[in-house]
Amino acid sequence: MSTSTLLIYIFFGSAALAYIMYGKSQRKAVALLSGIGLAVLPYFGLDMWLMILLSLLMLSLPFFICI
Repeated sequence: MSTSTLLIYIFFGSAALAYIMYGKSQRKAVALLSGIGLAVLPYFGLDMWLMILLSLLMLSLPFFICI
């Protein structure tokens, strides 16, 4: 595991924690589910570029879906 991979995991993991905390405190389901998805995504062992693309999609999801 390279340093860049580790830094990407740390970045998306901290974003997942922030989304989970925000979604739980503000009762925003989209943010909560995006945070859970960001936290679970690295466990699937996907290609790095696919994981980055899916993570960026999940990061932007709460801004476009307002429930």
